[in-house]
Amino acid sequence: MTTADSDARWLAVVMHSAFLLLVLASAVRFLTRHDGTPLAPWVIALTAALVVAYGVGLLKPGLVWLLVVLVFWVVLVVLAPSFAWSAIPLFVTGLRTLPTGPAVVLVAVVTALVVVSQNRLADGFDPNLTIVPIAIALVTTAVITFMRRQTERLRESERNAGVLAERHRVSREIHDALAQGLSSQAMLLQAADQAWARPELAREHLRSALRVGAGNLSEARRLVQDLAPADLADATLEDALHAVADRQTQAGLPAEVRVDGDERPLPERVQSALVRIAQGALANALEHAGAGRAVVTLTYLDDQVVLDVADDGRGFAVTETEPGERGHGLPAMRARAQQLGGRLTVESAPGQGTVISAAIPLETAP
Repeated sequence: MTTADSDARWLAVVMHSAFLLLVLASAVRFLTRHDGTPLAPWVIALTAALVVAYGVGLLKPGLVWLLVVLVFWVVLVVLAPSFAWSAIPLFVTGLRTLPTGPAVVLVAVVTALVVVSQNRLADGFDPNLTIVPIAIALVTTAVITFMRRQTERLRESERNAGVLAERHRVSREIHDALAQGLSSQAMLLQAADQAWARPELAREHLRSALRVGAGNLSEARRLVQDLAPADLADATLEDALHAVADRQTQAGLPAEVRVDGDERPLPERVQSALVRIAQGALANALEHAGAGRAVVTLTYLDDQVVLDVADDGRGFAVTETEPGERGHGLPAMRARAQQLGGRLTVESAPGQGTVISAAIPLETAP
């Protein structure tokens, strides 16, 4: 049970208990002051009926239950005005059960009945007995209505946040997996077209393009099912990084993988993030940096695991890596690292290549 559910349950318990206690107190007050009156049996019978109806309705509260309770309560108030003070829990119950419009009408009618009944007890018009019930009704209505609207706004905000987070997730997956694979496939097909006069080389490029296409299809299916990268299926993290590097090598960017430190088991979400970051960094090196070589280094330290992707491409000004930059590659990589409590750093300068480093704390991977 969430905290909100627990709070709602306690509020319901308090309101129901308060209503029953006020009804019983009103009945006792009437009987002690009007003992022997012909109305006493009716008041006792109606009080019992009200309590039973209220208790039975708690199993399945709804509009019919509320109307039955109100009918019994109204009759009791007409017979014994002291029952009017049990209206306060009814205010809350009505405001929580009915839509805002009908609930406000209910509160207005009940308040009017309370004012009339209390002035009957006073044997004449009493300003306090008129103003106090109205003030209580106004405050109760305002508070409950505000709480309901705040809850609705919170739910809407949570829905929007969930939709936005899912859009970001899908966009990262498409960019890091499908888009990069399609880009590699296009480059391989261009290479095959340029080597058409050399059939064996052209066929090799076509076979590589077919393998990339098959990998893309697998990635698309796993994306739909929200699974880990296909390279991690029945493979270690090192094997998956080698697979990513091999595809980039086939696409025209020679890449190698190095592993430093004592290898240790990592959660699937950490492995997935590192594979996706490697995919994005190598794709950037191939498509944008004009690199001739890249090195992927996975380092296991005492308190973190670090993935470095270095290339010898044209480089760029590091200020371009700030939030709000163009493109999706670096923001997606940064978001993946931050979601795991890590950080992404970029070291680059025009003409001096680029090093992208993702550090993930090992405490996120118990």
